[in-house]
Amino acid sequence: MGRPDKWQLDGKDVDSSRERILGIVSFEREGNEKVFYIDGWNGFGASAVLRSVAEVIPSRRTTPGLYFDRVIFIDCSKWKNRRAVQRAIAEELKLDSSVMSRLDEQDEKDDFYEVDESLRYEIDSVGKVIDQTLSGTKFIIIFLNGSDAEIDLGSFGIPPFTKFCENAMIWAFKRRCLTMDHFHRKVADELRYTHSFIYFSLQIEELTSSQFEAILHEEVADIVARKPCMLDIDPTIVANCCLYELFLLYNFHIATKFDWVPHASNYWICDAIIKEDKTRDISNALHREIKWKCDASLLDGILKQKMFMKHLNPPFLVIKDDDVYEEGPYRWISVTSRNTEVHGMQTIPETSSSFFLAFERSNHPQTLPHGLFEQSSKLGVLILCCCAFNFTSPPFMKCGSLRFLGMDHCSDDKTIEGEDHTEWSCLYSLLVLDLRYTNWNEILSEEKLELMSNMRELNIEGTRCWQYATVLQGRQSNLQRLRIIKPTCQSEASKDVDNSFMDKTCMEILDLSGNSDMEILPISLSKASSLEMLVLDGCDGLENVAAPSRLPPSLKSFSFDGYGPASQWKQNELPQKQFRPSRRTDNKDIRISQISLEGCAQLENLFLRGLPNLVELDLSGTAIKILDFKTMVLEVPRLKRLFLIGCKHLRAIISPHKSDSKSKSDLELICIDTRATTVFSRPSLDKNKSFRLQMHAVVVDARITHSLWKLLYPYVDARTDVSFNIHITSSPVYDAAVISEAINKDKIDTSDQESLQQLIPAGRYGDVRSMVGDAPMQAFPRPLTIKLDQHVEIDEGSCCVDSALGESLGSLVVYFGESLHLHDLSIRAFTSRICGLFSHLRRCCVERCSKLDTIFRWHIERFDKLESFWASDLLMARSIWGKCPPSAYFVQRCKNLQHLHLRSCPRLQFVLPVSFSSFPGLETLHIIHCGDLRHIFILDEYYLEEITNNGVVLFPKLTTIYLHDLPKLQKICESFNMVAPTLESIKIRGCWSLRRLPSVAARGVGEKKPTVEIEKDVWDALEWDAGHSPDHFEVPVHSRYYRKKMPRGSVLR
Repeated sequence: MGRPDKWQLDGKDVDSSRERILGIVSFEREGNEKVFYIDGWNGFGASAVLRSVAEVIPSRRTTPGLYFDRVIFIDCSKWKNRRAVQRAIAEELKLDSSVMSRLDEQDEKDDFYEVDESLRYEIDSVGKVIDQTLSGTKFIIIFLNGSDAEIDLGSFGIPPFTKFCENAMIWAFKRRCLTMDHFHRKVADELRYTHSFIYFSLQIEELTSSQFEAILHEEVADIVARKPCMLDIDPTIVANCCLYELFLLYNFHIATKFDWVPHASNYWICDAIIKEDKTRDISNALHREIKWKCDASLLDGILKQKMFMKHLNPPFLVIKDDDVYEEGPYRWISVTSRNTEVHGMQTIPETSSSFFLAFERSNHPQTLPHGLFEQSSKLGVLILCCCAFNFTSPPFMKCGSLRFLGMDHCSDDKTIEGEDHTEWSCLYSLLVLDLRYTNWNEILSEEKLELMSNMRELNIEGTRCWQYATVLQGRQSNLQRLRIIKPTCQSEASKDVDNSFMDKTCMEILDLSGNSDMEILPISLSKASSLEMLVLDGCDGLENVAAPSRLPPSLKSFSFDGYGPASQWKQNELPQKQFRPSRRTDNKDIRISQISLEGCAQLENLFLRGLPNLVELDLSGTAIKILDFKTMVLEVPRLKRLFLIGCKHLRAIISPHKSDSKSKSDLELICIDTRATTVFSRPSLDKNKSFRLQMHAVVVDARITHSLWKLLYPYVDARTDVSFNIHITSSPVYDAAVISEAINKDKIDTSDQESLQQLIPAGRYGDVRSMVGDAPMQAFPRPLTIKLDQHVEIDEGSCCVDSALGESLGSLVVYFGESLHLHDLSIRAFTSRICGLFSHLRRCCVERCSKLDTIFRWHIERFDKLESFWASDLLMARSIWGKCPPSAYFVQRCKNLQHLHLRSCPRLQFVLPVSFSSFPGLETLHIIHCGDLRHIFILDEYYLEEITNNGVVLFPKLTTIYLHDLPKLQKICESFNMVAPTLESIKIRGCWSLRRLPSVAARGVGEKKPTVEIEKDVWDALEWDAGHSPDHFEVPVHSRYYRKKMPRGSVLR
């Protein structure tokens, strides 16, 4: 598609512009043009026009060309990713919960698989539903696009806007900010899916103040609509907050180095713009929503017109450079001056509620004009930069309405005469005191602090050190934010420092950045029960953040930047990247070695950087969702121990290395537990073994193994350097207890007949068996509970095991696993999605997996080191190993298998297919309660010719066979003879169909023959041949119980 046609409109307000746009849409929709872009007034007001269009279109159904079945309003001004656009469409169409669940599930999956937020794309299946919903309807889409690029909505499921369709779309670039720029000239040349580009001939600097305000009020409606907490608020209040933010932006964007914009939410309260209850909630919400993005030249062009500012409501004034002050009823005034004349201003107008004065920085700060504050009875916000006045008698001390007082590089001028014994009424209503590089002892004295009983925020930068907090003890109990940062002097140690925060139960933010002499956090910090953010950037001398100075559970954000303090801060957020130092500027030793945020149940935001001596990081019990070593924890080269116990929200640990990198970190111990309630003690390093990395992980969702795999991948060629125990479960009971309980329940005591009956599962004729009785058998052996160095366990309550097995979990087992334990799972197959050789697996235990069919696909898996296999209570399993297909690559598998134990697998038809002429390692064969088992070893369809020629398979080390309650078992080996030259004992019970025992050679004189325990009827029915004779065995021992007298009357059903 070519470049769009351009339409120029003479619009001066939202309503008239909307009508002209609807006229264009109505006319052009009959032709080829269906997609329209609205630029607004240099970007300003575009969203207001679009929202107005969306509101009136339903009432224009009778207007030719404006009849639509659906009006779809998509607000993606707060850009997240393309999938969020599709979600917004689905929500607007009110698609059913199953569709929304697909989006939620994919987002959750992407969290586990470390997909960056910006790279999450639309889902085809959701797009299909959207397409089906909209097909056959006439619709118009109103789209606020918060991205940097034009978007073709076709891939989201929106039917294409072809020349033959009757649909339309009106859209604009609109980020979650108030925009004024020259961007439209470039936009028009880059659009490819848009048919018409509509812009206004009137530039924003040509608007009158009343026209500008009218459009701003329409923009405010967008902000109010997005925030439920503002539905009852007067829109004029929100508009005034927007104007105040514009006033700040123009005041500080170029002409001065002083940045006081982060205080905007405080100004709105202190200037009395926001007066209602819940002022904090409303101001914080607005602070996140109100943001101007303006070209500096455009902003200057608008606001340099003094009449423009003067006729705004409320009016404000910004004086810079060579401007001359003209009197007026200004509410907000900002002056940047090089001299004491303040551009002709003698007195601040009585109407003024905010006043900013910044003299040019010099070694000799300018004194304030005499009488400047004589009429300032309404002044609520006062900021002074590079000024000089008498600190003992400030000229504004009678300003009784003052609620925000800010000083930057101000100095004491004792030559100025002050009023003695004058009451400091300016402190009574003070909410915020912000002192930057202003050493004003008088106002920080205990006497003056008593007057500031209403103070909510105290910021001290560049003078006092953190120990000044002791002066606040017992005072300012309502303090919510405290910043004592970048001190230039040290004070003597205080004995009361540990109790500094004992009474600060309202404190939400504490910033102690740059206090390099602080060695330990005060213990009383744990009493700050409302603390949400703690910033310790540049606290080089701090040795640890750990018990006994444990932090309160209310903490949500924590920052420790070894590069030093940020140049600016935001009111309720951690310092942003652009304000943090890009490198260290000194060679100070950063001492901190341990950081423990254990128990901070609400902690979500974390930033650690440049901590060369950090050895241990404990985030146990926090709300961390994704721990990113690329953006959250950086440059911690000596980190040895990482604890994430009780982190139930954890979904991913993003390694600093690329996914295919084999670079190893210095981590020695990783402990993870994502269960909701965890009471176990943390594992410690096994000092008896020299592993480079030890990992202990108990996780509920198997998909987190994607992160574990990436942490272990660098060791794939050095397995002996790593040890891990990965348990996938939601059970609060530790795995060892579960195993022990199951074993003890099923163990058979040879002296207790009742125990035997309890072991036998109820089934056909089970009640008869219980009345007649069976002879006791050998106790079924318990599985080996000793976990090997690389152990994986999966059991009940675990999530997404099936999908994880085909990915990272399967890779962990295949490339690392030495021991594997599966129990109480509802999966149908274990290795249906795993491709690998299992070349390190030595022990495998599978139990109580009622839906499991075939455990291992014989044609894929190779078990070179498997020594022991133990299975129990597999109610649906038909085989343990599957048969080989024609394409199988033939190698000898299970050549080291020593012990094979099976119990209670009632549908098992065979155990293992044989394709080689020898099982060189098998020593023990123990199988009980497998009712459908006909043969244990069957001949594979693709076997070696050697088996066919010889007709035998050799078991050279087999010594013990126990077979119990296998009523359909005919032969141990189907279609070939089993030769066991070293067999020592056979115990058989309840195998009524058995017709052949393994062949053993005749023993020499003095050599012990294999012993046999078997029912007489079964022994008598066995088949023999010339090389296989009863004489090769000891005289069999027959059961004394199986011929017990039957009860009178039949109990058969």
